[in-house]
Amino acid sequence: MSNYEVMESAGVPIKSWTVGVPFEEAAKAQLRNIASLPFVHKWVAAMPDVHLGMGATVGSVVATIKAVIPAAVGVDIGCGMMAVKTSLTASLLPDNLFEIRCAIEAAVPHGRTDNGGRSDKGAWNKLPERQVETWNAMKSGYESIVAKHKHLDRGSHVSHLGTLGTGNHFIEVCIDEAGDVWIMLHSGSRGVGNRIGSYFIELAKKDMQRWHINLPDKDLAYLPEGTENFRDYVEAVHWAQEYARLNRELMMDTVVKAIAEFLPPFQTRLEAVNCHHNYISREKHYGANVIVTRKGAVRAQKDELGIIPGSMGARSFIVRGLGNAESFESCSHGAGRAMSRTAAKRTFALADHIKATEGVECRKDEDVIDETPGAYKSIDAVMHAQRDLVEVVHTLKQVLCVKG
Repeated sequence: MSNYEVMESAGVPIKSWTVGVPFEEAAKAQLRNIASLPFVHKWVAAMPDVHLGMGATVGSVVATIKAVIPAAVGVDIGCGMMAVKTSLTASLLPDNLFEIRCAIEAAVPHGRTDNGGRSDKGAWNKLPERQVETWNAMKSGYESIVAKHKHLDRGSHVSHLGTLGTGNHFIEVCIDEAGDVWIMLHSGSRGVGNRIGSYFIELAKKDMQRWHINLPDKDLAYLPEGTENFRDYVEAVHWAQEYARLNRELMMDTVVKAIAEFLPPFQTRLEAVNCHHNYISREKHYGANVIVTRKGAVRAQKDELGIIPGSMGARSFIVRGLGNAESFESCSHGAGRAMSRTAAKRTFALADHIKATEGVECRKDEDVIDETPGAYKSIDAVMHAQRDLVEVVHTLKQVLCVKG
């Protein structure tokens, strides 16, 4: 039995898995705008972590026929999660994890300084050998893209491989229900993906103006299949998605090495998941070949593993997809913001953040209050709302968190 609510629009319906979860009016309006587009297939699916996004709604799944909306992917192309189970148990971790957190922060570039310039602490100053090797394997794809769109060839690319970024990106050490230790992280395609996303969103807007196409929201500008810009965007976005996946792989290796200095020898990848939650995929749904755009949503095909993280003070989940056709085989990508970053800083004091992250080795300063647990929806309510989309395989509780 499906657990969604149906919302009508001027176009296709919106099916939302939001029973018992806050669902802001602005997000509903944004979804109605998406649903009114003529090439949307069947309906728009809204996940329980749905909230207002830039251009298109975070927590939305949109299946389209012969068109793609760059803003419905967003600018953090390929953003997603990776988690690996280790052979460590909770009893092997030291009581105080401060030194391990410092070691991870020293090993993985994170944050952003110098406006992303040469002294940016969020990029590699001296490139590790594996990053160079990985980039060399990807370089021809990048050169193919920038040969056609020279404006994209600026800023960091290889120096961001294996780095965390800013905002809600994180690295965590977690303990599951059996006392086993996991390493989990969240990041995407970094600066190069941002440039690709931003560039093609603007390109689509210019196409709409040139063709005199009026939209309910100019950010929903689209690229029709068969056009040169469509072909170039699909090429670029798939390249950025691969960059994001490899970024997480490289970062995970760095984190494992940093942690290993403090612990007895251990194995990793006893179980491993690496999944996108901002991306496009060609799939077949309800008899049609479509482009599925998931923005803040994870694919949850039958028996497919995914990761749904809570906030930095809540539980996270390794899940198995139930293959629910009505959600286009998707689930949420996290708890979802309950308020904006500005509202969080206005609402919560440092003492609130310290209390909410009790028992977690993490930063407890003014600069991370916008990421405090109270700024997010209840992960338990989110999981209950999508119980027909996924089943829980492992429940993780973080004991260490590094924020971007």
